[in-house]
Amino acid sequence: MRVEHITVVVPAHDEEALLPRCLEGLRTAARAVSVPVTTVVVLDGCTDGSEDVVRREDVDVVVLGARNVGAARRAGFESVAPRPHEWFATTDADSRVPAHWLSSHLQHASRGAQLVAGTVAVTDWSGWPDHVRSRYGSAYRSGAAHGHVHGASLGFSADLYREVGGFAALPAHEDVDLVQRMIERGANVVWSIDSPVETSARVEARAPQGFATYLEGLQDR
Repeated sequence: MRVEHITVVVPAHDEEALLPRCLEGLRTAARAVSVPVTTVVVLDGCTDGSEDVVRREDVDVVVLGARNVGAARRAGFESVAPRPHEWFATTDADSRVPAHWLSSHLQHASRGAQLVAGTVAVTDWSGWPDHVRSRYGSAYRSGAAHGHVHGASLGFSADLYREVGGFAALPAHEDVDLVQRMIERGANVVWSIDSPVETSARVEARAPQGFATYLEGLQDR
């Protein structure tokens, strides 16, 4: 696949503290590729200073009141006009992509990938007891067939995205739902391990059944 433009969508609900770091990572990743990159931040039901943060940045902004991560991701991609040879990517506002995240996506796309599902890494476990980190490490597969689906690290062809109907307005697991429909469509998938995204292990959950809920389960197991 030839890629001539990239759009990255970031859903955010009350992420004033972490958004600057997220956007800094995306700026660095955008500078590492030779095609234009548009970042769209979807402010979904924000009551903090998230809007003040993004208005100071060179990003497109969508304001939503759905309090639904699937609806937020969908609104972000719907806000951009269709372009030929477009690559879509999405991450989370509490995450920071590595500098080579987008260049990795382009390399996979140039080899025929239509869907790139990446891994995540946690660097700060300060909010959790030691056994949670240990259990997480034991359970997390990081090989080339890892099979993980994280909204914090997904990329796909815009054509494929539209063919399968895009993100559904689900309050949780909207990423898994989309990937499953793409696989059922016969997408060429790369389970990428070359650009893990640093994500937050905060205790307070922003989305129901999200990463914090998973960690709570490990703590209580």
